[in-house]
Amino acid sequence: MTRVKRTALLAAIAILTMNIWTGSPLLAVWVGSRFQQHGPPTMGAFAIVAITLLATSIVLVRLVARLESAYDRVSGRRRGAREQLPWLKSMRAGRLHDGETLRAVDGVVIGSVVLAAIAFEAWFFFFAGSSIGT
Repeated sequence: MTRVKRTALLAAIAILTMNIWTGSPLLAVWVGSRFQQHGPPTMGAFAIVAITLLATSIVLVRLVARLESAYDRVSGRRRGAREQLPWLKSMRAGRLHDGETLRAVDGVVIGSVVLAAIAFEAWFFFFAGSSIGT
């Protein structure tokens, strides 16, 4: 049963992290479009987009943090008083030490960032079209 819970938590974390990159910006642009009337974009619409993007991103990141804590509880991992995150360590300390492993949650977040970067590059180079010469 704990394996099912851990898998469900990792799936929820993966969905939320992908929505940080996709759903949050799309929601912000949609909300901004509801405030924009006719004509060229206004600064008010841009401000609404920025505020909505910030708010939804903060909410999603906090949800990921809560799910990460739940995953740690389900998997039996105890956190120390202060745990240094892998991406905040010195490059000299880049290798994992004896007994230290990369957490599954870190792998999910890293994977979502890589997928988001690949998706952006695919869109940019193959589907966005060129604005040069138009």
